[in-house]
Formats: sequence, structure tokens, C-alpha cells
Amino acid sequence: MIRLLLCLALCQSLTAAQPNVLFIISDDLTSTALSCYGNKVCQTPNIDRLAARGVRFTRAYCQGTYCGPSRASFMSGYYPHATGVQGYISPRAAIGDRATWAQHFKNAGYYSARVSKIFHMGVPGGIEDGSDGADDPASWTERFNSPGPEWKSPGVGETLEGNPDGKRPVVGGNTFVVVSADGDDLVQSDGKTAAKACELIAQHADKPFFLAVGFVRPHVPFVSPTKYHTYPAESMALPEKVPGDWDDIPKPGINYKTSVNMKMDIEKQKKAVAGYYAAVSFMDAQVGKVLDALEKSGQADNTIVIFTSDHGYHLGEHDFWAKVSLHDESARVPLIISVPGKKAAVSESFVELLDLYPTTAKLCGLPSQDRLQGKDIGAILDDPKAVVHETVFSVAGTSKGLLLRDDRWVYIQYGEDAKGGIELFDMQNDPHQYTNLATSPDHADIVAEWKSKVAAKLKAVRANDLSN
Repeated sequence: MIRLLLCLALCQSLTAAQPNVLFIISDDLTSTALSCYGNKVCQTPNIDRLAARGVRFTRAYCQGTYCGPSRASFMSGYYPHATGVQGYISPRAAIGDRATWAQHFKNAGYYSARVSKIFHMGVPGGIEDGSDGADDPASWTERFNSPGPEWKSPGVGETLEGNPDGKRPVVGGNTFVVVSADGDDLVQSDGKTAAKACELIAQHADKPFFLAVGFVRPHVPFVSPTKYHTYPAESMALPEKVPGDWDDIPKPGINYKTSVNMKMDIEKQKKAVAGYYAAVSFMDAQVGKVLDALEKSGQADNTIVIFTSDHGYHLGEHDFWAKVSLHDESARVPLIISVPGKKAAVSESFVELLDLYPTTAKLCGLPSQDRLQGKDIGAILDDPKAVVHETVFSVAGTSKGLLLRDDRWVYIQYGEDAKGGIELFDMQNDPHQYTNLATSPDHADIVAEWKSKVAAKLKAVRANDLSN
């Protein structure tokens, strides 16, 4: 009996000592808007303080360049072409009884909870309704939504997209709208999300937790309380506009939102950047509240904290706006991982969002799952120069676009047969991706090589037969 009691006590002690995981994800966030990534205008002091104690990755890539496929991918542990999830649905039908990232922790005895958008959830519609979206109930012990007024918020608003004469009213949907909203943070969805996350951290400090906190800003509409609107539109700088920039981009590679089809003149483009920055600052303040709650709980020294976004975002680069593009602004994401006991660093090593699942499982001592398509990047957390990936892979819909890149070359093809066109960029000499070398005779061999590499990557991704 004494041995049994000692064994039980030891097991309880080990369980209590297991690290927590606090996963914080923003929506539609480009790393270039964060001051810790070099932005000199947009202020993000709370994300910066996390970066100051964690590993900040400069070359992290999503696996799908819009919300649904990206989130289904990193939560399931599979690339979009393995699950077939290229839209706004849960991956559950594809993965069967295989555990998602959060579910793996739940199965190991963790309290597993999500607050707001982790799997796909419509913004603004799903936030207005307070609905679950494409959530996966099996992943969570508890789940919480954070309804908010979104574009209907009282305040001063303006529709920027499709409004050249300024007469269009403030509208909903996936539209560039800026609202300087009346009221405090708690009026808005992200304010409610932060408050609930703080409450859950305080309530569950005595047991290992996996807490996923999903902020919806800076996703359109760019709604944030008035106090965050401190960025004068006329002072906003826009990216360089290169004459003929689209001439060598295949038609499928021209983004679905551009300055042209959105009818946004320079004034409205600057207003879009200012509204986006206000939304980022609002989101950053909510991140700060959650980090403060973690400190107050006494669990900061036993909690792995991750901050990222589901994909990047264009803010006028190439005259593109929003996501979906496979250029770096859309495919690359901010990623900060803070692990107790590990040194702060900046890493230029390639990583994928798909890596978060196996990496955190290993760090927390959970059973490994060789089936996962991501890789354990723990070596980079110890040595920021360590190499885990030689290439990274991202997609923009099954038939639209495929991206594969290494340290030098970015290769993009549209359609699995590449009939929609090809882009090839030399990142050493053209880091902003202005000159497509795909039709250059001098680069024909490189194009052929990379086309074969993409075919091999797709074959490897699909080798995991999820029907069994």
C-alpha cells in the first residue's frame, strides 16, 4: 500500500511538472507589421517582450496561404494535399480517429481548451454570430467563442475597397473596412478572448494545460477601439511600386485583391495600412494581457508560449493586398517560441507551422507520432543555426498554386501540371521577388529541376494514406 501511494504521488508530481502550452495565434498577420521584426512605425511591445525571451524565426512558412487550409494543416499534423482540406472545413473527416494537436495533449491528461478562432471560423460573420465555425469538438475539454460587433461597431468607419467616390457605406464581408470603434477593448471579440484566456489560466494553474487563444485581428474589417488609432494615414509609407511588376507574373499569380480591382487610390491604400496597424496594436495589447495573466499565475516558468499567424499578408507589395498569394509576404509567417530554460535567439532556419505539433509533444514528453508530416524543430531551439528543413512547402488551393523554396530559390507553379505558369526567384539577388526567371533560357535547367522537386514533394506528401 505504501509503495502504491508513493507511486501515485510520484505520478501526480510528474504530471504537475509537465510543461503547459500556451498557443496564441493572430489572423492575417504579416511579420513586417511587428516591431520585433523591424517595423519602425507599428508598435507591438507585448509581442516584442515575448520575442525577447524566445526564439524568433525569420523564415517560418504556413502550409496554406488562407485560413481554412492552414489551420486544418497545423492542427491535424498533415499537409493540405494529404488531407484534401483546401477550403473552410474541419480536417476530421480526413484524419478519422487520429488525434489533432490539441487532442493529443487532451488524451495525455492535459486540460485542453480553445478561445475563439483556432480551426477555421468566418470573420466577420462567425464572430458576429458567436458560432463554432469549422471547429473540432474532439480536440477540446472546453471551447469558448467571443462574439463581437465587428464592422457594425459604433464609431467612425470607412469602406476603402470598391469605393472610389467615397459614397459606399460601411459594409461587412471580406472587405477592406476601417472602424475607429467606440467603447473599450471588451466591446470587441479580441478583448473578450483575452479576458476568457486570462480567466482560464488562473483557473487551471494546478494542472497541465494546452490553451489555444485565437485573436481575429488584424483580419478585415480593421476594427479596433479608438485609442489604438494613432497612425496618421498621410504618414504611412507604401511599398515600392515597380513599373511593369505584373508583366512577368502568370495570370493565376496575380492576387485576388489588388490596388486595381479594389479601386484603392494612394490615399485609401495609406488608410488601409493605418487601419491595419491600429488593429495590430489592439491585438498586441490583448496578447499582453494574456502574458501578464500567465506571469501572475506562477506558471510562466513552466509554460511553452507560441505566437504566430495562420499566414502572412500583403500590404501593397506588388500592388497586392491580403493573402492567398504565394509570394513571401503571404506565405511567410511570424513565429516566436519561448521555452522555459532555453535562451532567446533569432533563427534564420526554415520551419513550417506543421512542425509545432511534433515539437511541443516532444518538449512535453508526450508519445511521439511518426505519422505526422511535420518535424521536431527542438534542435533549433537549442542552436538557432541548426538545420531541420532544406526546403519549405506551401499551397494556395489544390489546383491554384504550389510553392517550394530553399535558401536560394523560390519556385512557384500554378497547377500540378504547371500549365497555369511558373515563377522562379533568386532570393540572393532579388529578395523582394520582382524578376521572374522562369522563362529565362539561362535558368531552364533550374526550372526543370524544381518542377521535378515539386512532383516528388507532392508524391511524398500523399504517401500518407489517410483512408486506412
